[in-house]
Amino acid sequence: MRLLLGSGGISTPERRQAWVEQFVDFLGPVKRVLFVAYAVHDEAGHTKALNERLMPSGIKLAGIHEAADPLAAVAAAEAIFVTGGNTFRLVKRLYDTGLIAAVPARVHAGMPYIGVSAGTNVACPTMCTTNDMPICWPESCETFGFVPFQINPHFTPGRSYHVVDGNIEPYAGETRLDRLREYHEMNSRPVLALREGAILRVEGARATLHGPGGAVLLRRGAEPEVLAPGTDVGELLRESP
Repeated sequence: MRLLLGSGGISTPERRQAWVEQFVDFLGPVKRVLFVAYAVHDEAGHTKALNERLMPSGIKLAGIHEAADPLAAVAAAEAIFVTGGNTFRLVKRLYDTGLIAAVPARVHAGMPYIGVSAGTNVACPTMCTTNDMPICWPESCETFGFVPFQINPHFTPGRSYHVVDGNIEPYAGETRLDRLREYHEMNSRPVLALREGAILRVEGARATLHGPGGAVLLRRGAEPEVLAPGTDVGELLRESP
């Protein structure tokens, strides 16, 4: 199985460069990628924007929203890229269109899968470590399950601060770490929390962190483990859920 899973947050030149380099190297000779923007409201606009602003020369994102038959588009694709947005909306659309079964069939047969943010969430067994609001309800929280652990994209360590009436004040609610500890109160799967710009690349039994972000590995009942870019996390692929 071949996966390229990004946290997102590619708003800086360093992060964009790292993502594009991994994207091109991962795809190899593939120049046309089926693009699934089900997580956003404006699928056409999002597809156009990424083609213009992010795609390297010679690589084209073909929006699945333009396909008369989404299942046939998946069957014919050389590679698939599921982008970010709202994970609840994405998962609902995956179930409504039948892609929840069609995409894994192709990926397990060798088709490269690329995910960013919500697209990374759905590579996990469930969508339960998303950061998003439930703006709609899919029929199930179970997702593709390409990896046996959970991922939390856009992970931010510590407390956040906001400007209120000209003053910098701490946010009084739960931190991201608090939320993920709540997940482990009810679930046992490890969570790989990807910082902004982090990229997880999976090639068969090998899984490596790339990009400038790094990650934090969270296990039930254990202290968080900070992981630097370049770390091999392949052991997570071999753990029983």
